[in-house]
Amino acid sequence: MQGTILVATAGQGVLRSSDDGSSWLRIPLDQGLEFDAVVRTLAVHPARPETVFAGADAGLGRSDDAGTHWTRVDTPFNDRQVWSIAIDPNDPDSMIVGTGAPSRAVLYRTTDGGAAWDMLPPELPEHCAGVSKPRILTAVYDHVDAESVWFGVEEGGLWRSRDRGDTWERTDGTPRELPHGVTNSDVHCMLVLDGPPKTLVCAVVNALFVSQDDGATWTRTDTRATWGIYYTRLVARLPGSNTVLLGIGDGTPGTKTRIFRSDDLAATWSEATLDVPANSTVWAFGTHPADPQLVFAGTKYGHLFRSADGGRSFTKEWREFPEITDVAWTPAVAPAPSAFHH
Repeated sequence: MQGTILVATAGQGVLRSSDDGSSWLRIPLDQGLEFDAVVRTLAVHPARPETVFAGADAGLGRSDDAGTHWTRVDTPFNDRQVWSIAIDPNDPDSMIVGTGAPSRAVLYRTTDGGAAWDMLPPELPEHCAGVSKPRILTAVYDHVDAESVWFGVEEGGLWRSRDRGDTWERTDGTPRELPHGVTNSDVHCMLVLDGPPKTLVCAVVNALFVSQDDGATWTRTDTRATWGIYYTRLVARLPGSNTVLLGIGDGTPGTKTRIFRSDDLAATWSEATLDVPANSTVWAFGTHPADPQLVFAGTKYGHLFRSADGGRSFTKEWREFPEITDVAWTPAVAPAPSAFHH
């Protein structure tokens, strides 16, 4: 591949490879993002592939050379742990950032590329029963209607805005309250498929919810009953398509994982093959529109897999990592630090 593979970790910052995975480099010294940082999420700018954002324990990091050099974006959440980043594909200067444990779970927005930030409603509780301190694990702009934005909290439910983030409503509830709704507050991942019809896919800890009426009603699939493995970690859309990848493990961190692919708006699924068993639950998928068939998958305990066929089959990379939290790739090539003269 031509480009850079990026692996975010909980303790070794962001590691990168610009030679198709043959060798890996850490963040250089004296950067705005530490080489041993806890990084929870990555986002590649949709219009500038050399620009990458990282949600870290020191707030929001930014690289403009595909991951070699990093600055810290000055924000109201400096030194808070960032768990999720969503960039609006229709307006890349607009971005939603969610913080969380060990910090307070708060949602922030910029509409000018990060120069100014607003703290958004709602006010989330400081503690919850399931994970002690909540964390905003997922945020996504609805690229189809260009107005709706979603975020999900572990644990704190599924939230929606119909005015690009100005106001929010919580959309999950109990089975009695919402018999055809999202009925689990432990929300892990959310995505939007173009369709037709437009399809919303929400992964909660033990189930998959799918809506084709813009979130009015949802169909629930119990993952343990359907696939014999329960810990529903993530869903990802292959860029420019209605294909969905689904990652399920046997717990956190887990000891095994299964990956599935759907080409019919999350109606039916086929299982991907892995050339060696994964050592833990799959934690992240990395895709990019430059090659929708190239997918990277990282597991909680450091296995990195690659698929060249859109997630139908995966092969393990030689390098293993500290705890993987996210994976991304970009067609931009990160320079070696020595290529810069200080």
